[in-house]
Amino acid sequence: MKPCNYASLSVVMVLLGLGSLHAQSKSKVEGVWSNTENTARIEIMETEAQLIGKIIWIKQEGRESGSSTDAVNSDTTLRNRPLMGLTILEGFQYNNGIWSDGKIYDPESGLSYACDLQLKKKDILEIKGYLGESWISRTMEWKRVKK
Repeated sequence: MKPCNYASLSVVMVLLGLGSLHAQSKSKVEGVWSNTENTARIEIMETEAQLIGKIIWIKQEGRESGSSTDAVNSDTTLRNRPLMGLTILEGFQYNNGIWSDGKIYDPESGLSYACDLQLKKKDILEIKGYLGESWISRTMEWKRVKK
């Protein structure tokens, strides 16, 4: 085989490898995460090219399991829905290592915020929520739940 063919084959192999590496890094946020206060666990999954996150566990102090509702929601018609199974992350699109253009719902305040997600370390997910303009923000870190 000529040197030119080796070079072409090498370039193709590198490009194929980079494509699979990109796909792997994109999906690394999928899994179960514990919020900063360790009072809830959220399962993050990709559906139809967007990322969503649902509450799958809530710390229940002095309440029956599963009895928590979305009592402080700013929309009064939603206040009776259960928190268990509630989608609190939605609409995220992947772009250069950041899941952006999504929304996060805070069941403690009943408000939704614009949000970006970024994997900082293998088991640390940075959540950055914005109120209005991007310069008014709050950043928190969620930890991956080990199986």
